[in-house]
Amino acid sequence: MCYSHYNGDPMMKHTQKYRVASFAIFTLFTLALMFTPSARLDAATQEAGHRKPNIILIMADDVGYECFGAYGSKQYKTPHIDRMAKLGMRFNHCYSQPICTPSRIKLMTGLYNARNYAAFSVLRKDQKTIGHYMQEAGYRTAVAGKWQLYGAEHYSKQFRGKGALPKQSGFDHHCLWQVDKLGSRYHQPLLHIDGVNKQFKGKTYGPTLTADHMIKFMAKPSEKPFFIYYAMIIPHSPFLPTPDSKNPKSKNKQKNFEDMVAYMDKMVGRLVDQAKKQGIADNTLIMFTGDNGTGKQIMSKLNGRSIQGGKGKTTDAGTRAPLVAYWPGTIKPGQVCDELVSFDDFLPTVRDLAGKPLTKQINQAKQAKQTDSTSQRFQSNIDGQSIVPLLKGETSGARKWTYCYYCPRPERTKPVYFIRDKRWKLYDDGRFIDVKNDVLEKSPLSKADLQGDAKQAYNNLAAALKTLPRKGQSLLKYE
Repeated sequence: MCYSHYNGDPMMKHTQKYRVASFAIFTLFTLALMFTPSARLDAATQEAGHRKPNIILIMADDVGYECFGAYGSKQYKTPHIDRMAKLGMRFNHCYSQPICTPSRIKLMTGLYNARNYAAFSVLRKDQKTIGHYMQEAGYRTAVAGKWQLYGAEHYSKQFRGKGALPKQSGFDHHCLWQVDKLGSRYHQPLLHIDGVNKQFKGKTYGPTLTADHMIKFMAKPSEKPFFIYYAMIIPHSPFLPTPDSKNPKSKNKQKNFEDMVAYMDKMVGRLVDQAKKQGIADNTLIMFTGDNGTGKQIMSKLNGRSIQGGKGKTTDAGTRAPLVAYWPGTIKPGQVCDELVSFDDFLPTVRDLAGKPLTKQINQAKQAKQTDSTSQRFQSNIDGQSIVPLLKGETSGARKWTYCYYCPRPERTKPVYFIRDKRWKLYDDGRFIDVKNDVLEKSPLSKADLQGDAKQAYNNLAAALKTLPRKGQSLLKYE
């Protein structure tokens, strides 16, 4: 269900006190349809060639839904993202993977981790990514922030350099931390810019520099639309003061994190403001999310409840991500969507908006038999589905469930996987959770005691789980 913050919609409050001619009725009805959110979105996405929308996909690093005013927080200052939500659409049920690389690979490829996740910090070179798809659709592409997909120098030798570089992954321009080398991400950062590592000195700050590069990319004259994947560096640990912090020597991790969230929001606001400055805001979709839950050292308060950061956990604290979509003139202001969204949905969504919808989906009835498929199959099939209908306010084809396969270190860890809907969650080991009433997942329900909605949900999820891949991969066997 997607609904408005507002109590009434003037466009929908039309009454007729007098009879009018049938032609006049038809004319008024047609005009009304022309100005509905659905019609505006169709016009924006279907207009021929040169008017394809620009797309900016922003993903913060280690910050859960509990850290945003748009979700009810009074602890954190996020005015720019809150404004995006107020003037656009906020999603209540967006789910990531529990930590960074698994989420990034899922987003980049539109596939469950079981199909292509092979090592931490590595994106297999044979994967077709969101960058490739957008280049094929006629977009100029850029990525900034955090990469962590190549296997940098500080990782085990067996994985070092075994992943993909930004240019190999479909990005024309990049400004990234942690490609082949580590270095600092914040003060005096080491950044990889279009193939060359650059060590910054003086009063330089990584999040500012990466935002600068994306703003410069936006402003570059071109007849092509652009796709930006801004995988932000911030607010991941170490929790250090920002250039805006009142105390530049603060050692208070909690306070520093709160300052980092505010700075993250400021950088998002800079991209939004740049779109307005260039006069392209009405033809630019901006989406904001986070790659996983907040770091475990951080405590947050939300609606009277204390939430410890859940990064690395498969609970809501580790996997429930913020998601806001902003597109003035196309997405009606003040919308709230309660439908499910998964990180594998971003790729088909942006491809859909580019006028090249990915209609060839994996046949779920065959999924369990296809866990060791070839790279050729990876190139033509995805697990995600477009959320463009949700942006229109249409929910008839919305997801019934999302699936998470989680095995961050395949060479040494055992996988955990689960399937869930908005309320119920079924793990591979049989644990069945009522997330609404047990958000910390401390009291699994007994299958024998299930009745009514709980029993029906269990049966539906169990049947779907049988169709899903439960055997992952390891990079070691590809060497």
